[in-house]
Amino acid sequence: MDPPAAKRRCPGISVEPVPGHRELRPGRRSRVESLLDLSAKRVAETWAYEQVEERFPRIPEPVQKRIVFWSFPRSEREICMYSSLSYHPQDGDRDGGVPFNRGLRLLDTGAVDKVLQVGFHLSGSVTEPAIQGEMQVVYRVSISFDRCKLTSVTCGCGNRDIFYCAHVVALSLYRIRKADQVELRLPISETLSQMNRDQLQKFVQYLISAHHTDVLPTAQKLADEILSFTSEINRLHGAPDPTAGAGIEDENCWHLDQEQVQEQVKQLLSNGNHYGASKQLQSMFNKVREMLKMRDSNGARMLILMTEQFLEDPRLLLWRQQGSGMTDKCRQLWDELGALWVCVVLNPHCKTEEKSAWLELLRKWNQMDVCPLEEGNYNSEAPGTNGAAQLNLNRSQGFVRQTVFDRAVKASSLHWSDPHLRRILDSDLYSGHSPKSDGEKTRFNLQGHPIWRGDSFPTACARVDALRSHGYPKEALRLAVAVVNALRLQKQQQSESYKQQKKDQAVLPPSSTMKLTGGGRGGKLVFIWKLCKSKLEACRMEEENLSLYTDSIAEMKKPLYQHVAVSSNPSESYLTLALEVALLGLGQQRAMPDGLYAQDKVVRSEEQLISMLSEFELDERMLQVLKSQTLLLLEGGPYSSLGELIHRESVPAHTFAKYLFSTLLPHDPDVAYRVALRAMRLPVLESTLSTTDIFRNHLDPIGPNQLPRWFILGHLETQQCELASTMLTAAKGDTKWLRTVLGSIQQNIHSPALLFKLAQDACKTATPPNATPDSTLLNIALELGLQVMRMTVSTMSWRRREMVRWLVSCATEIGVRALMNIMQNWYALFTPIEATTIVAVTATTHATLLRLNLDFAQREELCSCARTLSLQCAMKDPQNCTLPALNLCEKNHAAFEAAYQIVLDSAAAGMGHSHLFTIARYMEHRGLPLRAYKLATLALSHLNIAYNQDAHPAVNDVLWACSLSHSLGKNELASLIPLVIKSVQCAPVLSDVLRRWTISAPGMASLPGRRNSGKIMSTEKAPLCQLLDAAIGAYISTTHSRLTHISPRHYGEFIEFLTKARETFLMAPDGHIQFTQFLDNLKQTYKGKKKLMLLVRERFG
Repeated sequence: MDPPAAKRRCPGISVEPVPGHRELRPGRRSRVESLLDLSAKRVAETWAYEQVEERFPRIPEPVQKRIVFWSFPRSEREICMYSSLSYHPQDGDRDGGVPFNRGLRLLDTGAVDKVLQVGFHLSGSVTEPAIQGEMQVVYRVSISFDRCKLTSVTCGCGNRDIFYCAHVVALSLYRIRKADQVELRLPISETLSQMNRDQLQKFVQYLISAHHTDVLPTAQKLADEILSFTSEINRLHGAPDPTAGAGIEDENCWHLDQEQVQEQVKQLLSNGNHYGASKQLQSMFNKVREMLKMRDSNGARMLILMTEQFLEDPRLLLWRQQGSGMTDKCRQLWDELGALWVCVVLNPHCKTEEKSAWLELLRKWNQMDVCPLEEGNYNSEAPGTNGAAQLNLNRSQGFVRQTVFDRAVKASSLHWSDPHLRRILDSDLYSGHSPKSDGEKTRFNLQGHPIWRGDSFPTACARVDALRSHGYPKEALRLAVAVVNALRLQKQQQSESYKQQKKDQAVLPPSSTMKLTGGGRGGKLVFIWKLCKSKLEACRMEEENLSLYTDSIAEMKKPLYQHVAVSSNPSESYLTLALEVALLGLGQQRAMPDGLYAQDKVVRSEEQLISMLSEFELDERMLQVLKSQTLLLLEGGPYSSLGELIHRESVPAHTFAKYLFSTLLPHDPDVAYRVALRAMRLPVLESTLSTTDIFRNHLDPIGPNQLPRWFILGHLETQQCELASTMLTAAKGDTKWLRTVLGSIQQNIHSPALLFKLAQDACKTATPPNATPDSTLLNIALELGLQVMRMTVSTMSWRRREMVRWLVSCATEIGVRALMNIMQNWYALFTPIEATTIVAVTATTHATLLRLNLDFAQREELCSCARTLSLQCAMKDPQNCTLPALNLCEKNHAAFEAAYQIVLDSAAAGMGHSHLFTIARYMEHRGLPLRAYKLATLALSHLNIAYNQDAHPAVNDVLWACSLSHSLGKNELASLIPLVIKSVQCAPVLSDVLRRWTISAPGMASLPGRRNSGKIMSTEKAPLCQLLDAAIGAYISTTHSRLTHISPRHYGEFIEFLTKARETFLMAPDGHIQFTQFLDNLKQTYKGKKKLMLLVRERFG
């Protein structure tokens, strides 16, 4: 931090009081200020006090006091600016922690005391009241000032922040508001010069005595140096005086703690992912703008400090190494940083050496590897295996590395010396005539008002923003009006050219040099926003004092605007100009830029402008501008986003059109619908390029194979859907517009999910609670739903079941004919399983029939339609649809028989065993055991359970089939056993089946017509003897298979397996002998597995 300017050496000038002059009390003014006060105020603002002393060797004491008095800041605005940020904490205490507001409270409660002004130094004590049981604390505050600026502040609270603490604020405001109560003394050097030797010695000794613990070592050191004739202190003339004001060479600026600026920015960047951190950084940028507007040199100084910390952010290097884009919040902060530097270098009254110093810094930062690129990522510079190849490719394609500071570097070469520009800025009355020849440069429009075409449109807007930012509001307005006049002239020329070429049926000429078409980085609307803001500031209705304290509640109020006549053209107002230029910018056809961030910036800029438009209270004057500009956009051809022709890569105008539609609908519905329907286009999604591609030259040029990737396409489709939904809701009750809107939706919206959302919204709007449904809108909703079904029937979205249920519900709301219609045409809308399990079932539920309030004949017709649908689906997808078809056809014998026949035919054609078993169980449940048995035999013929599949999912089905055949009788059992033996090779499963048949079938012992169904069957006789032999054979073959690759850890399982095998062997008359022979064979064959055979002997002998 630089030393305070007030500490300069004073030679000790003597003062001669003016005889008979009565001293004026500080702060006491008469109605007309004296010549002394008027002169002293002017000198105090512009001259360093050293300059006054050099100019006038003998200065009367009253003159000195008035200069010293008027040297203190007189406005509270600067005190507020240096003690508050435009940042509101999230905890709800909006102004409790703001130093300026706390200082005001301290002042109001009388906390400021012992205020003394000695020369250019102010001191006092501020008492912090006791809170929460703590004792009150008294802080000593001292302030140095010069030329109406605080140059140094010190407070005993030890505040470590960018801006002044509440105690400094309280003391400063006390001095401003109660100047007549402040004791005023001349600089201490003037007082000392009036003392003799004894008085000086007494003064020094009393001073040391009062503060001996603090100053005694320093006093002794100074005494030693003064007594030494060769010391440095004796070579210098005079002595330093901290109260004597600044020297001529000292910089005159407000006190700014540069170390704290750097530290706080560094800390906030380290918390970059936190919402509050980005808000505070943005608030610091706003503070820079506030300083620039006050023409405070600390604005540029603070921006330099912030920029240096931004470039030291360690995340920049990480992002560059990874070749990835920075976070969106960080990207926006860098954009604001670059925009601020453009404002700084475009300061119309900055010194040449200042601009040179800024340009040197900007070029140095521009060359840093970590300096962010303007497109928002490091992909083109990402280091890696292909880094050199990428660099060569960039060079071969003419790639120019552009950073966020490039625009500022280019802006630094601009000047304000153009005579035409100077005249525009200097006077509202500047006028002239447009040239008669085409070759002469146009400086005025047809009405004689000046236009500014000396720059590109973004540069012209940057000039306007710079003038506004540096506190030149009148000049900014004059230039803004000239830019708008140029924009109008350009639009007029484009419109005339298009009409003429359309009449001649020729290709359109190239667009004007001042284009508004989308830039490569998607930021053109940002300049439109700046142009509008310059006009709106002149139309604000708030009181001036409401904007003084930026942290007050008044800042959050919705802005109110009023018409303020344009000085050069009283028939227009700045408010209508702001509306017009916003509409021109939003309605311009713009090319979609490359890159995710640039495209996201397009969206944010558009939303920002539309949000601004939404704040306007549209009176008749504003509505006329809105209508006329809307009609011009509709007739604007390829220059307008609402024109007849639109480029495939043009940014859609959905959000803009939604605003126009909602605003114009109450006043001119036809124009409102024309705008919205025209804006529904999204040609980038069309499968083929349209003939409008011949108008590509009216957008920013996009070379072949360079069509940008639309990263924000999903967002654009959502906006398109919202526009369509707004139109549908507004058109409720109007059949003509509903049908027109439906046609536009079906033609332009290609997302099934969004179409489904539109259908849901339309259905909800059409069926309000406790009101009669809108039949036309309901049919629109149904048609949209049918379109969704057709689009997704082959792709199968995960939301299909929800969509199908909703469609049936919507059709039910319309009536039975709509429901029958979707069932009759199901093949184009649903899959067979959807049609049977959802559509047909839901349509025939008791709740649906009650909702439709049908008579018997209508119910029968609806149920017949559902049965027909189910049979058709069963034939198309028998595996999944035959069982639902049987359920639906239960009450109709003919339909049920047809469904059963479909099952039989499908079984012969290869239907899976699981489906057949399921249908067989259903038949048994309905009391049709013979049909169940037949289906079970068909299922077994398709089944194969291997020897090691004892956990096969069909095991329970096999056991159920065996129980069913057992209950039906010996013949059925005899027919089933060969199928079981053929289908099942798993020994445990065969054993379970065998045991089921050797016991009575529970619950089926007295089945009608089956006298022997409950008898216990013997395994010695047919047909069970065949099954027993098959089971024993399966155990033998399975045992050998398992022993082939058995490991010791499976020995226990194998012994248990042999135990179950013995139980099956013993079911045969000679089973014991067979099992013994089987074991002997194992022991002989696998005698090498000694441990296993030992376990076999221990268990079985």
